[in-house]
Amino acid sequence: ALLTGRYPVRSRGWSMPESETTLDELLKTVGYTTGCIGKWDVSNRRDIKGRIPNDQGFDYYWGTLGANDNGTVSLYDNRKPIGIDRDMATLTRRYTDKGIEFLKANKDKPFLLYLAHTMAHSVVDASVRFKGKSKGGLYDDVIEELDYHTGRLLDAIDELGLRDNTLVIFATDNGPWNNMQEPLRKKHKGAIAWGSSGPLREGKGSTWEGGVRVPCIARWPGRVPAGRVSDAIFATIDFMPTFASLAGYKVPDDRIIDGVDQTALLLGKNEAGARDHIYYLCRNELHGVRKGKWKLLLPNRKNYYGYVKDRGSSGMELYNLESDIGETNNLVERHPEIASELLALTKAFRWPDSLPDTNIVPRKKKAGR
Repeated sequence: ALLTGRYPVRSRGWSMPESETTLDELLKTVGYTTGCIGKWDVSNRRDIKGRIPNDQGFDYYWGTLGANDNGTVSLYDNRKPIGIDRDMATLTRRYTDKGIEFLKANKDKPFLLYLAHTMAHSVVDASVRFKGKSKGGLYDDVIEELDYHTGRLLDAIDELGLRDNTLVIFATDNGPWNNMQEPLRKKHKGAIAWGSSGPLREGKGSTWEGGVRVPCIARWPGRVPAGRVSDAIFATIDFMPTFASLAGYKVPDDRIIDGVDQTALLLGKNEAGARDHIYYLCRNELHGVRKGKWKLLLPNRKNYYGYVKDRGSSGMELYNLESDIGETNNLVERHPEIASELLALTKAFRWPDSLPDTNIVPRKKKAGR
């Protein structure tokens, strides 16, 4: 979604095909050098020609094709496999080192650095410098180390004289894996290896706010107002059209683009943003929609990730996220007119002609089918 400006039912998620146009490919058309460091998880966790970073618009790649669910990563230097790595404790530092190397090599030209950290996912670990030093256990050690190395990256940008003409965006793709506590505890010998969603309901993999509402921090001195906080709806699918406005490339017009240009919101010229509504999808099923402060969840939702425990009711649910961020008070009976308006939006969703396989590695089709 981040790379293409399209919901995963269109870009096909883990199975993103070569035919998808990525924002890095578009940036290259206006003179940008592009680098990808870290986790690449849209080629079914395999080295598939046409679908790895160097085939999808990145001039440079150093990282892993997939996640670290088994405590290992398969690292690549561009197209070259460089081995299986089990050292999760230093991965954040090594990714950051490679990112800083890329900045130094490309400081005199327009560039995009896409740095996708493996931490904190599945099997987490921290280096000796940070392990056991936080007050919140292993997971917080990992986050403190991530914070430190993000600071190193920002310092490098400043030291290279790039501070005032570099937009830095820090975000994450989903909520914490707080619905997998026991399996994660076993993987980490009893240590706390998951985060908290605070007042938000549920966590990763769910379409409750705990699964999809995440922080996004932007820094661009003199352009993005410092210290400003916004509760406007901004989604990762909005990056591609927003970068088009900032960098000057043309957004593809031969396919549906779900993202919208959020330049005015980002630069503090607009408080509401350009996004009217956002859809909630899970495993090829439309779960609901949000417009403004109102969120509607459809009845009879069936498709979930197995670890998601809170699946709500079998009925329609309506929440006022402005006064009830924890989604505890279903207002569908008190506001049927709002429910009807949002229901119409769900019926207007434009489905693709075919849906992607939702497995990380697609199932093989049986002969004769």
